[in-house]
Amino acid sequence: MSVSVLGAGAFGTALAISLAGKGNVTLWARNPDQVADMQATRMNTARLPDIRMPDNLSLTSDIAQALSADVILLAVPMQRLAGFLSDHIAQDSTDNLVACCKGFEVSTGRGPVTVIRDAAPDATAAILTGPSFAADIARGLPTALTLACADDTAGQMLQQALTTRNLRLYRTTDTQGAELGGALKNVIAIACGVAIGAGLGQSARAALMTRGFSEMTRLAQHLGADATTLAGLSGFGDLVLTCTSEQSRNYRLGLSLGAGNSFDPSTTVEGAATARAIVQMTRASGVDMPITQTVARLLDGTADVPTSMAALLSRPLKEE
Repeated sequence: MSVSVLGAGAFGTALAISLAGKGNVTLWARNPDQVADMQATRMNTARLPDIRMPDNLSLTSDIAQALSADVILLAVPMQRLAGFLSDHIAQDSTDNLVACCKGFEVSTGRGPVTVIRDAAPDATAAILTGPSFAADIARGLPTALTLACADDTAGQMLQQALTTRNLRLYRTTDTQGAELGGALKNVIAIACGVAIGAGLGQSARAALMTRGFSEMTRLAQHLGADATTLAGLSGFGDLVLTCTSEQSRNYRLGLSLGAGNSFDPSTTVEGAATARAIVQMTRASGVDMPITQTVARLLDGTADVPTSMAALLSRPLKEE
């Protein structure tokens, strides 16, 4: 079964390298100059330097060629996904479209699976999410992810097609739970980075991770997702990884906020957009999201770190 990965960032490139271990794969990038450089060096020097691409990994900037595959992985940033689909995927498409991004649209509150369904109602929509760093996948290190697809028959097919020697996929039909886990953990990772950057210590981070997981589960249940999905790879697993490693861009953003340092504005940090989207989504629902609200205020500059952390610690006492 042929596979194309659309988007030659670090994660898309890593997935393509791993998948090429079991067959021919196409990696698409919109910039012909980037494709020419990758073809010449057999590396994505900007995103994954020193990791060589297999010879059977085809590189192209021809979108028609990339879209001819049986399975299409959409490794594009969440906030650009809808526009990308509008530009490149026909509304009557019946393709197997797998989102490889995390977050919610700030403007609409939609997650990646919903965006795919709205753009191509007849396509098979799925999401691949969970605890992973691109460099680990590209180097062949063992990684487990969640593949969520509402159609379990299609999900089984995709699970077989996308499992590799080092990439093990677990299947669920709860696409909403998988979306929420993958998106919300980024917000909590920012909060954890703030705590460490501000010198509040490991215990504070552990508290934020624990209460953050409770916050994630609370919203998921309110929206009708299965709480057990959040306890799996796409929720708890991803939370642990993202909140404890400087390989995470969300965690690094939090570190910068906590320490009062600048952060490269060109770096895509999905948790920032997700925090703002979730605040809008829950404003009228009554769902209690104190950590998410705090992160959104810090990002918007309407609160400072000492005041925000003090506010979280002074919340009314209650049972766990």
